[in-house]
Amino acid sequence: MRIEKTTLEFLAKLARNNNRTWFQKNRALYEAARDNILEVTRFLIGEIAKFDGSIIGVEEKDCLFRIFRDARFSKDKSPYKTNFGAFIKSGGRSTAGAGYYFHVEPGNSMTAGGIYMPPAPELLAIRRAIAKAPAPFEKILLDKKFSRRFGGLSDERLKTAPKGFPKDHPAIEHLKWKHYIVFRSYPDRDVLSPRYLDRCLEDFVLMAPLNEYLNRAVGR
Repeated sequence: MRIEKTTLEFLAKLARNNNRTWFQKNRALYEAARDNILEVTRFLIGEIAKFDGSIIGVEEKDCLFRIFRDARFSKDKSPYKTNFGAFIKSGGRSTAGAGYYFHVEPGNSMTAGGIYMPPAPELLAIRRAIAKAPAPFEKILLDKKFSRRFGGLSDERLKTAPKGFPKDHPAIEHLKWKHYIVFRSYPDRDVLSPRYLDRCLEDFVLMAPLNEYLNRAVGR
């Protein structure tokens, strides 16, 4: 089980020919690449279920994002994404809560975990859980293997305290995050390695306590 070289090659070609005419002429290449990613997703679901029972029964097709872009409100009218991404979680990609994400794109592949762009009620619930008892959350972030692997949370933060929380709260730096995610990037040579999926699973094992914490905070 592995990411096939032809899958990355298809995505690279699509990036150079992001139009419907080329896509339709090369639809067989797309379907082969998609089948490869679905097969990998199915394998990862089975392995993750061994340490996170919340995803037992989830189907790979419910985790994989569509390759078709919604360009209605974007200046970029390219019709297709130039990556494959799957969000493995209870209920699949469209449900609320934290999960395990893997992203395959030439020059920009990664694994990630947590909650990205949580709706306002979920974000508030997470912040309230941290503010009430920071120690369990900080224990996850300070785990040596976790911090060495991911370096901590990533992405956007507020410049000041979020509304409803005092500026001098002991955990104020944890409350400023707009997203609660971690990620790890991989070069193409690693993605094509026979050990790549093992490395993804190592990442997901370390993400599991964060996902469990966030899902409990938002009531899932």
